[in-house]
Amino acid sequence: MTSVFSADGKNLPCTVIEAGPCVVTQIRTVEKDGYAAVQLAYDETTEKHASKALQGHFAKAGTTPRRKLVEFEADFAGELKLGDTLTIADIFTEEVGFVDVVGTSKGKGFQGVVKRHGFAGVGGQTHGQHNRLRHPGSMGASSWPSRVFPGMRMAGHMGNERVKVFNLQVIKVIPENNLLIVKGSVPGAKGSYLILEA
Repeated sequence: MTSVFSADGKNLPCTVIEAGPCVVTQIRTVEKDGYAAVQLAYDETTEKHASKALQGHFAKAGTTPRRKLVEFEADFAGELKLGDTLTIADIFTEEVGFVDVVGTSKGKGFQGVVKRHGFAGVGGQTHGQHNRLRHPGSMGASSWPSRVFPGMRMAGHMGNERVKVFNLQVIKVIPENNLLIVKGSVPGAKGSYLILEA
């Protein structure tokens, strides 16, 4: 993340996203595959880091192996062909205004109810409550229903899940470096992969 100054002098928190270049590695059609979509590949890598099947897949598209493959459902028949390179200038302009960003949130491991769900804990330290400060308290289950209801907010695995952030404002597009600057934060750690939807 970084920050930029707006025209009226406000300091805006921003995220810089490298969006491209992406290569078209497969075009799906309704006649052949039952649906229309285009597959894009990003982040060039070496052949030793791609399986034999993927090496053949990339060779058919006439490109070098890539780390990330994503399909976008839309009918691009006639507009795109295998091996075409898409840059940020082909898709995004500053007139786009807003984008949706999909990513995988940071994994936080096994967390308790205070951090995971915002519980307040059991309460004061007096009356012998020396080890209950961040505990969940009663779950409400007694002789009826004699079980814990599904969906009960309890301690457990937190983070590392798909998150979509809607309507992030596009501050600036830098086409020569394939950079997109959006206002606010995006899901995931530094260097993680994102999907942008205009």
